[in-house]
Amino acid sequence: MKKTCLFLSAVLIGVGMMVSCKLGNGQPAYKNPELSVDKRVNDLIKRMTLDEKILQLNQYSAGKIDNPNNINEITKQLPPGIGSVIYHNEDPTLRNTLQRKAMEETRLGIPIIFAYDVIHGFRTTFPIPLAQAASWNTDLVTEACSIAAREAWLAGIDWVFSPMIDIARDGRWGRIAEGYGEDPYTTARFAVAAVKGYQGDDMKKEGKVVATLKHYAGYGACDGGRDYGYTEVSRQTLWDTYLPPYEAAVKAGATTVMSAFTNLSGTPVTMSHYMLTEILKEKWEHKGYVVSDWGAIGQLIAQGAAADSIDAAQKAFDAGLEMDMCSDCYGKFLKKLVEEKKISEKKIDEAVKRILRVKFEKGLFENPYIPETTEEERFLLPESKALAEKLAEEVIVLLKNKNDILPLKQKNIAIVGPMVKNDYDVLGCWKAHGMPENVETIWQGLEKEFAGKATLNYSRGCLIDTVPPMWRVEGYNNEYAEAVSMARRSDVVVLFLGESKWFTGEDAIRSTIALPQMQIGLLKELHKTGKPIVLVLASGRAVELGPLEPMCDAIVEMWHPGICAGSPIAGVLSGRVNPSGKLPLTFPYSSGQMPIYYNQRAGARPAQGKYEDIPTTPLFEFGHGLSYSTFEYSDLRASTTTMKRDGKLTVEVDVTNSSDRDGAEVVHWYVTDQVCKITRPTKELRFFEKRMLKAGEKQTFKFEIEPLRDLGFIDSDGNHFVESGEYIIRVKDKELKINVED
Repeated sequence: MKKTCLFLSAVLIGVGMMVSCKLGNGQPAYKNPELSVDKRVNDLIKRMTLDEKILQLNQYSAGKIDNPNNINEITKQLPPGIGSVIYHNEDPTLRNTLQRKAMEETRLGIPIIFAYDVIHGFRTTFPIPLAQAASWNTDLVTEACSIAAREAWLAGIDWVFSPMIDIARDGRWGRIAEGYGEDPYTTARFAVAAVKGYQGDDMKKEGKVVATLKHYAGYGACDGGRDYGYTEVSRQTLWDTYLPPYEAAVKAGATTVMSAFTNLSGTPVTMSHYMLTEILKEKWEHKGYVVSDWGAIGQLIAQGAAADSIDAAQKAFDAGLEMDMCSDCYGKFLKKLVEEKKISEKKIDEAVKRILRVKFEKGLFENPYIPETTEEERFLLPESKALAEKLAEEVIVLLKNKNDILPLKQKNIAIVGPMVKNDYDVLGCWKAHGMPENVETIWQGLEKEFAGKATLNYSRGCLIDTVPPMWRVEGYNNEYAEAVSMARRSDVVVLFLGESKWFTGEDAIRSTIALPQMQIGLLKELHKTGKPIVLVLASGRAVELGPLEPMCDAIVEMWHPGICAGSPIAGVLSGRVNPSGKLPLTFPYSSGQMPIYYNQRAGARPAQGKYEDIPTTPLFEFGHGLSYSTFEYSDLRASTTTMKRDGKLTVEVDVTNSSDRDGAEVVHWYVTDQVCKITRPTKELRFFEKRMLKAGEKQTFKFEIEPLRDLGFIDSDGNHFVESGEYIIRVKDKELKINVED
């Protein structure tokens, strides 16, 4: 009887396994969308050979010049069953052809996940991310990322390498343009907004893509702004400055993470078990996967961390890095490492499961192909361009407005500068598939805005960058002369200076954040005319303005705005648009002040430690931004001034628009803890809110405080805590004290 029962049990188990692995129509269980993702992943992994598993851990690149006519050549370059492809094209037909090879000509039909860098739009190019942060409008950024996701998806992209959420405090680092500035809380808010826009509430839906958090982490602190260089960050600073945006975005559902190039305090992140496994997978319980940056596994050799490519592959994989982007170290050496028992196949399975899980969650097994639509259906829809224009308006920051020279009231206006008719550099770095022919230039916007209202006279004045060696000094002096002559005949000069798109972005390292000498020389010559000057900057970072500011009656930062360069800035200059942007990073007086940021810790001797040759304070502080409206803050109050550590309180302030025109105001709430077991910054932004106030209107802004979240801090092990004691709440020039009790 006992043997019979055992036999029947075995039969039933076998039958159950057969049922679980097959559908009624004979198809394998992993193709059944009715089953849970985990069951489908587990079924598929059992069917895969080691070679098939390793292919899923690799990402290759398909170049921009590819087209359906050379598809056979492309597929020879892409191994059958490859896990991912960086897709540089925007043709859905070619993408579907590549996908069809994977789905129909491989044994298991595992779909490719197609990826691309979509930093601030795909074809509809929005303002750079640094500018987006200046809007302080997270809802607009979510909408922009949603539009970017839709355009990318219709072009064949399932997975975007965005958002970039590196904290950056040294403007010499070119990638500062790609992130949201210097503040951890601000960056965290925009990171969550971007992930929401890209992924939505269900990545399976049409027009949604997988988001990537990059570059995890500390990359923005590279020495002297030198890309790919060494980064020295203490564990405490790592946790209180560089990791908070990643933690917030992971908890918000970000699916993938890209490891940073950086050698972080002696251990490259590409091979850091602490970063990739202990924090990301164990502490934060991230269920997605980690992809390397381009070629980063192989670059462990150059960093002095690996002896050769096989050593690099083992160290990166052991650390918890699942996908190798374009170094082919995994493709060439993982199988050998398994055969030599240096890596277990069980661990290979765990890594592959993470990638398969994302492909199932994205819906690629059921819907591996995308609609093959026309460009007119995919890109630059009217509502997309309207949002791009709205966002470009809100990012503009009015830095200075002496004697209310803006909005312009003069009837004869000199329009000068190398950015005026520029349809290329205003797109900014990482423009994806943005095209100059889709740009409304500054000149086009000005002509439309001031038609019938004022006379506009244009002169380029100079080139955007350094004088070419073959161009004599008198050559550009003649261009100066034309601009100066025109300025003398005008009532006011609006000077558009700025940076080439190549001044920022990856490997765009500069020793100074000053404008090119040619542009500075143009400003000096125009200043000699005695005419009032409005300086408008189109840049990808904070610009050194200390020596220039006294020569300007007004200064406006428009950043690199994308395709909508003209109408937004023209609207601000005319007064049609009331500027509402505020700085998401500090504008130093000079390059010599960097790194500089608002939330520094106090020094041992507050009255000392100053520069001897330049000011110590910045020219324009974090959060600075003027408006054509005036706002008055009053009656800062709290629901209670004493609370328990597990309690809550509400702080309120009244804001009145005391002017005669409607305007939007951003209210920043700061916290100061003057005494703590871990010294803290002199002030920390913990909440912000942007609202429109009509002329004469008063509104109450609220900050609902939970002590651990809003008053607390984090230690060097990543543990959040809040101490009892006194805290200062600051808003504008107001402050109040509250006490937290045990």
